[in-house]
Amino acid sequence: MIDIGVISFVTGAVFFLVLSLVLLTGQQGRSRKNALKVASIASTVWLGVTALAVYHEASFLSYLVEPLRSFAWLLFLGYVMLSAVTDTRMASQRFRKAALLLASYTVLLMMIVVYRMFAGPAAAVYLGIDLLFAGLMVLAIAGLILVEQIMRNAHLESRRAVKYLCIGLGVIFAYDFYLYSHALLFQGLDTTLWEARGFVNAMAVPVLGVAVARDPRLSLDIFVSRRMVFHTTTLLGTGLYLLAMGVGGYYIRSFGGEWGTVVQVIFLFGAGLVLMVLLFSGRVRASLRVLINKHFFHYKYDYRDEWLRFIQTLSSGQPDERLRERAIHSLAEIIESPGGVLWMRQMTNQYVPVATWQMEVSESDTVDKDHPLIQFMSQREWLINLDEYEREPDFYNNLAIPEWLAKMPRAWLVVPLIVHDYMLGFIVLARSPAQHNFNWEDSDLIKTAGRQVAVHLAQLEASRSLAEAKQFEACSRLTAYVMHDLKNLIAQLSLVVTNAAKHKANPRFMEDAINTVDNSVQKMNRLLAHLQSDTLQPQEAEDVELCILLRDVVRSMSSGRPVPSLDCQAEGIPLHANRDRFAAIIGHLIRNAQDATPDDGRIIVRLFQRDDRAIIEVQDTGAGMDKEFIRNRLFRPFDSTKGKSGMGIGVYESRDYVHKLGGDIEVISRVGEGTTFRVSLPISGVIEENVQIGVA
Repeated sequence: MIDIGVISFVTGAVFFLVLSLVLLTGQQGRSRKNALKVASIASTVWLGVTALAVYHEASFLSYLVEPLRSFAWLLFLGYVMLSAVTDTRMASQRFRKAALLLASYTVLLMMIVVYRMFAGPAAAVYLGIDLLFAGLMVLAIAGLILVEQIMRNAHLESRRAVKYLCIGLGVIFAYDFYLYSHALLFQGLDTTLWEARGFVNAMAVPVLGVAVARDPRLSLDIFVSRRMVFHTTTLLGTGLYLLAMGVGGYYIRSFGGEWGTVVQVIFLFGAGLVLMVLLFSGRVRASLRVLINKHFFHYKYDYRDEWLRFIQTLSSGQPDERLRERAIHSLAEIIESPGGVLWMRQMTNQYVPVATWQMEVSESDTVDKDHPLIQFMSQREWLINLDEYEREPDFYNNLAIPEWLAKMPRAWLVVPLIVHDYMLGFIVLARSPAQHNFNWEDSDLIKTAGRQVAVHLAQLEASRSLAEAKQFEACSRLTAYVMHDLKNLIAQLSLVVTNAAKHKANPRFMEDAINTVDNSVQKMNRLLAHLQSDTLQPQEAEDVELCILLRDVVRSMSSGRPVPSLDCQAEGIPLHANRDRFAAIIGHLIRNAQDATPDDGRIIVRLFQRDDRAIIEVQDTGAGMDKEFIRNRLFRPFDSTKGKSGMGIGVYESRDYVHKLGGDIEVISRVGEGTTFRVSLPISGVIEENVQIGVA
């Protein structure tokens, strides 16, 4: 009869042999994988030699090889520790020194084994301690320390792979430690513990296999036929089902009483019928294939390369330049489709073709938003394979597709473009000559890429809508400015008409009236010419002398009450700006001051220079404003205190234009005492103007 110890160590050798053969496959040249390979082969050799030694009662052979096996595993753990160190140069030097020391220690243990073989076991005992057992226990302790350090210092993202490695090797070294500490404690090796050692090592192999499978640096790259796995899984499932049938039939017969036999026959026949239905069900077989492909095999695509290429195709060129065509091309490129057509939802609630890439389509090929095809793709978010639809229409719940799509030449895949829960459109891809086996992985990749395409297309639509909204905003803003300018001109002409009856006999009044009318006509002509131009060109800027400009503005505003006065403390200050527009800005500030100040009040326009800036102040003794109004309402567009007679954009436009000149407006006001608008501007040569139309 074969000894249990032989069976134990042979079992361990077979398990490690399988692990070694697995590690010999796939990519080579990785330090960690090579070290694991050597350690696994060393364990295989040691377990095989130990089985032989147990059979022939020559234990010294096992002791002679065991230090080499422990040395190989400790060396592998050293490589694992080395990969987690950032300073690789210093760590490599220390690793080489530790490996040399460990090799010397291993040779020493082997010499002790040889000495014991010739001189007897008692010759290697010192102070009652067996040096061989003590030395092997030290190796086990070293292995446990390395396992503990690796687990403790592993990063969170790598701990998932390292965990099983540490468990497997920890079990081996922990059992070795227990074996030899027990031998030292009781002055002899326990036979039962020794014989179980092979089984313990065999049990550690599956755990090490899990660690190998989860660590990309120990990649196996084994190919097993999907068909083989499918049929094996089917047979295994069938066997388990039949076993469950047998157990169920047995209990029915045992506890069914006088009806037990009849119920057993009915149960077995019904269970067999269910099994036949399941085995010949196309949907069950397809689901099983997807399950196996997803969980037991490497992926069909290199997703990193595929995604980089997809994004490169989709994002190349300008954001709105042929993006729709690039969207089709980016999806078609994944499965090597030669063309495609993009449908998008329009305001008419129809999906219409908006772009094509190497594929013809009629403009009349549209789909209503309530069509079953749209509802099906929106609710299930499924990609529709038209070839599969023709073979198995019940897989798509006998979905009705448009007649033009069924007759469309080369049409193959219908890819929904979904953003959140909204179906933006869909793409029909042409049949690929290279894709003969379209599976779940192709479908998942295309659907995911379709969502990314949908985001880009939605962004394009949003950008276009925003651009249109900005054009309408510019048009509305220009209209408001024109109305504001006309209001100011009408106010000037109204003053002339109001005072004409009283002062028409005064030659000076008539001269001022003619000048005012002439100035208003010139402004309206310039405004009309600007509106009739094809584009809104920036108004021409020139160097103007501020004191002269302020004098002209004050003179033109003198028809209102109270009459403003001018205090030019510095003359000859130039400003690079559009003369008419800047004059309108100051005129508007003076007009606001006149509206807020009683006729017996005062308005002073003051000019002076501070450092390299010109300061213009419009000071009045009117009603004033509180801080909250200045902070929250004064510069807000279309917010006026003048009711329907005011536009609410004068002060806003004044500040906007001053900012574009490189200046600023400061407001100093107290309720009941008056207000001062202080305009600070760079003197000519500091900044150039590049602003659009708008007169305050």
